[in-house]
Amino acid sequence: MKLNNMVAIVTGGASGLGEATVTRIIEGGGVASILDIAGDKGKALVEKLGPDKALYIETDVTDEEQVLEALNKTEEKFGNIHVVINCAGIGLAKKVLGNKGPHDLSTFTKVIHVNLIGAFNVLRLAVERMSANLPNEEGERGVIINTASVAAFEGQIGQAAYSASKGGIVGMTLPIARELAKYGIRNVSIAPGLIDTPLFASLPAEAREALGAMVPFPSRLGYPAEFAMLATSIIENPMINGDTIRLDGAIRMQPK
Repeated sequence: MKLNNMVAIVTGGASGLGEATVTRIIEGGGVASILDIAGDKGKALVEKLGPDKALYIETDVTDEEQVLEALNKTEEKFGNIHVVINCAGIGLAKKVLGNKGPHDLSTFTKVIHVNLIGAFNVLRLAVERMSANLPNEEGERGVIINTASVAAFEGQIGQAAYSASKGGIVGMTLPIARELAKYGIRNVSIAPGLIDTPLFASLPAEAREALGAMVPFPSRLGYPAEFAMLATSIIENPMINGDTIRLDGAIRMQPK
């Protein structure tokens, strides 16, 4: 699927991985709706990229009505929906048994609800719209890209909730790809390693360098633009389907 004239929805699109992906899609000739709860950041990104190319829609990905409204607004402005890239997510670290007692259930539930159920909520509703698209020469009608994490495979101590949510993303990749094949819709996941997102921005330079040194090669934190590069490569390559691709510089996370 070519980026030119493509319509994408990017959740968590106002910052980090999502912002880089929105930017690359628009630079490639596509347009994008930014679904986020970032307010001013989302509006500023639209102003930067151009209101004819980008649309910010304040959206809680776990809310069915808000997601439906975002899909409607996207179609009203751009006409179709060809691609969904789910970057929205949260990360909360807690031990199963900490100094203050057992892991509270509400935190575990919240992480699963946003990271896993939120992604599924957006893709399930978007797929209905995509299935009505006219197929291209390869028979494609759409592409879904979900964001997993290396924590799905090597979760660290304190990451039970986060790893479970990202493991769920990995686990649903193939069955959804198999189901949607008859509609010409691909489903792929990306599992980033240590990426230089706003999550790391508050750390001292020494800590950031130490984290980067853990990566075999290149020995640095990854760039959001590299995630965006992989996302657009997936969109453009029709044979990539039903798999989770690690983007991690060959790192394998240690217990802590």
